Amino acid sequence: MTAEILAQGLMEALTPSRTAQGAAMHRAAHQLLDTPPLFVDPLAVRIIGPEAERELRGGTDWHARDRAGGLRAFIAMRSRFAEDGLSSAVARGIRQYVLLGAGLDTFAYRAGDDFSGVTIFEIDHPATQAWKRARLEEFAIPIPSNVIYAPVNFESETLGEGLARAGFDFSRPAFFAWLGVTPYLSRNAVMETLKFIASSMPEGSEIMFDYAQPVGALDASQRANFEAMAERVAAAGEPFKSFFEPDTLVRDLRALGFSSVEDFDASALNPRYFANRADGLKLRGRAHVLKARV
Repeated sequence: MTAEILAQGLMEALTPSRTAQGAAMHRAAHQLLDTPPLFVDPLAVRIIGPEAERELRGGTDWHARDRAGGLRAFIAMRSRFAEDGLSSAVARGIRQYVLLGAGLDTFAYRAGDDFSGVTIFEIDHPATQAWKRARLEEFAIPIPSNVIYAPVNFESETLGEGLARAGFDFSRPAFFAWLGVTPYLSRNAVMETLKFIASSMPEGSEIMFDYAQPVGALDASQRANFEAMAERVAAAGEPFKSFFEPDTLVRDLRALGFSSVEDFDASALNPRYFANRADGLKLRGRAHVLKARV
């Protein structure tokens, strides 16, 4: 059942996601350290707060260190990939954007007039969403009129119920972005979410998300980096739970009813987003993002 979509122990009931803060730190570090930035986010540094900004600028925070470069590149790339996908979707007439597990993503607050006709639904655990809204207020980041918050406790309600309560129009197509969430969910929770979108949304709707491959697919260096990251997130109370084989995942999504499924790994993403960079920033692991259309 879709009540498991984003939760399943992802965080305690009243505690905002620690990994959402970590992803925000990587996005902010990308703005400060990588030239040129893969995507320009003038709010990334503001939303982490002045103390975290000082630590990044001073190089004392882990996210500013060289060994974090590969993960920073991936987090910057997936945000750019999602926003590129949204731009294409809007160009073909889609006017609903759903951020599943929005965290401290700042797109809605910097989108500007080009996306003023798009209704942006931010879906997240109530504790994380309240924490984000408090930060927006604290750091004087205005909330545009086209942003709708849908706090959903997935232990007691479904994604469909949360969207309906927020005024989502299920008769119109939408673009869904699901960034940095699937590794923390069970395989069943991930597949139920995808099944819900494939079966409930009209033709033309799309979803893009990132996922992790099984550890056995990694080489020794990649495995060491992954295991170090796994220890960090487990210590924060949000352990990794699911891994997917690319070919199997593509096959399963087609079986769910998606008409088009495209998987992108580092060999496809590096030439697209990191070619000819003087700073050497690129994807170093077995990163994957996937885009599927109903």
